[in-house]
Amino acid sequence: MTETWNFINTGSHDPYYNMAMDEALLNFVSRGEIDPVIRFYTWDPATLSIGYFQRLTKEIDIEKVKEKGYGLVRRQTGGRGVLHDKELTYSVIVPESHPKMPLTITEAYRVISQGLLEGFKNLGFDTYFAVPRSKEEREKLKQPRSSVCFDAPSWYELVVEGRKIAGSAQTRQKGVILQHGSILQDIDIDELFDLFIFKHDRLKAKMKEAFVDKAVAINDISEQHITLNEMEKAFEDGFKKGLQIEFKPLTLTDAQLEEVKALEEKFRSDDWTYRKWYLIKTKSSSHSYQFDKDDYCFILIWLLFTFTILTSVSYTHLTLPTNREV
Repeated sequence: MTETWNFINTGSHDPYYNMAMDEALLNFVSRGEIDPVIRFYTWDPATLSIGYFQRLTKEIDIEKVKEKGYGLVRRQTGGRGVLHDKELTYSVIVPESHPKMPLTITEAYRVISQGLLEGFKNLGFDTYFAVPRSKEEREKLKQPRSSVCFDAPSWYELVVEGRKIAGSAQTRQKGVILQHGSILQDIDIDELFDLFIFKHDRLKAKMKEAFVDKAVAINDISEQHITLNEMEKAFEDGFKKGLQIEFKPLTLTDAQLEEVKALEEKFRSDDWTYRKWYLIKTKSSSHSYQFDKDDYCFILIWLLFTFTILTSVSYTHLTLPTNREV
């Protein structure tokens, strides 16, 4: 028997609503209020979204973003900057315990992205998964060349004619997988690169040239113009086939809509958008770890607590009675 998931197309909204809706749907699935859900949406205004760990003031030309009238929001998922303009954005929210979902992130990525693969096939594209095979290719994934998403394909992202055609990111919270991503209809590369900070113009030109060779939008390679409605139909059917599911329409309750509205304020706030990160490097290896200010405070408290416990144990040990009759 074919499983039935929820489907909702929320249309075009501002960046705070879009990110709030994704997080709210994750909460609803986590609490068992709704079944797994696939969502389609677009952006108004066009928006630059940055990854959860990106350093906003060091990587993004904030004044340029404002000057061009773009929205700006930090995602709850990792990855790099994405300009959401002429595209279809999707999100998949499903429990980690779902029988279709593998335990590893990369394999879950592959399963979910099968829906994207089938969607591109419906549009007539010979699309395939990116699988970095050599050690060198895998190392490049750990050290992205720029702050711009789409400048290189990651594990199981979609590639056509050797160029990345869809970018996705995934997070796991509260026992739930949230994967969302961009399916590019058209792209203005000059406009995109104007929003990022580069050390000098020569580097910017070099990165832009490399980007053209590694990323592509649907209408760059289609023989005829593909509309947003055609994309929505192709990928709705693609997810049904790729995940072997059917859809039922999702209507949210008044209480659920209020939760979405409350979460909008989180994504609108400067505390979220401009959150600071602390980089900790280990002496014994080349690994580094990034924490936000809340994590940093927790780590300091944990270290202080651990030190206190250790010293207390030592002190207690020295003062324990030695008389066996006590």
